[in-house]
Amino acid sequence: MAGSAHGHTPAAWTGVTIAFIGFCVSGVFMVAANPLGFWGGLAIVFVGGAVGLAMKMAGMGRPKASAEAIEARERATVVARAKAEAARA
Repeated sequence: MAGSAHGHTPAAWTGVTIAFIGFCVSGVFMVAANPLGFWGGLAIVFVGGAVGLAMKMAGMGRPKASAEAIEARERATVVARAKAEAARA
């Protein structure tokens, strides 16, 4: 996964951090038997998801593939399809 930069973006880090804070808030209020605080913490979890999605849409998510990477992927696809056709024959 390190090669794909999965989750290593500002959008992912921010969304997960906010959701984690909401999870902690909700956990504290659950132990304290305070339903309003518990649901407030869950609302923060959903805000974290919305913030992460908004940041991704704003361009702070997964980096765009370079032209070289796209070309290499297309070449690999052509080679894989050729090998599959040869195996069928």
